[in-house]
Amino acid sequence: MTELPPFYDDLAGCLAEAWRRLEEGAAHQSGFHAPALATLGRDGAPRLRTVVLRGVDRERRTLRIHCDARSAKAAEIAADPRAALHAYDPKAKIQVRIEGTARLHGQDDVARAAWAASRPMSRICYGTAPGPGTPLPEGGAYTQPQDDAAVEAGFPEFRVVVLTAARLEFLYLARAGHRRASFTWDGAEPGATWLAP
Repeated sequence: MTELPPFYDDLAGCLAEAWRRLEEGAAHQSGFHAPALATLGRDGAPRLRTVVLRGVDRERRTLRIHCDARSAKAAEIAADPRAALHAYDPKAKIQVRIEGTARLHGQDDVARAAWAASRPMSRICYGTAPGPGTPLPEGGAYTQPQDDAAVEAGFPEFRVVVLTAARLEFLYLARAGHRRASFTWDGAEPGATWLAP
C-alpha cells in the first residue's frame, strides 16, 4: 500500500499543502502553473479560460495573474469581481478550487512591479493589435510589436488581476479514501471542515 502524505487526516495540513502547491505553480514548479479562471460574462453566463499563475501570497490569501485591458476577462471582472480558480495536478492527484473577489490593477504600483518582473516575451502580448477577441478575416491578421519601444508601449493595456480567496476547497485522490476539505474566510474567524468527496 502507498504511504499516505502527512496532510491526509490533517485539515491545517491540507490548507498548507494547497498553498504550497499554488506557490510552486507560480514558480513554474508544479501542475498548478496554468489553472483555469472563471468569471461571469456580461450576459450572466460563466466564462472559463486557462491562465498563468504569476504570484501567490498565502498570508493575504491572494493569487496574481495578468491580462489585457481590452480582453473580455478584464471587462467581466470590472463589471462583476466574483471569480473562481481551478487547479489540478494529475501527478499529485490534488485539486484546489478557490472562490473570491478579483481586483484589476492598471498603471499603478502593483501593475508597474508586475510589468518590471515580466519577461519581454510576455510583454509582447499587450502591444498586439487589434486587441484580444477581435474578429479577424484570417488567422494572421494581427500585428505584434517589433522592437523594445513597441513592446513597452503595450504597458497601458497591461492589467494585473489579484484574486482574494474567500473560500478554498482541497481534494486529494487516494486509494485508501479521498480527502476533501473546505476553508472559508467570510467571517471573523476562518472556517475549516471536511467534506464528503
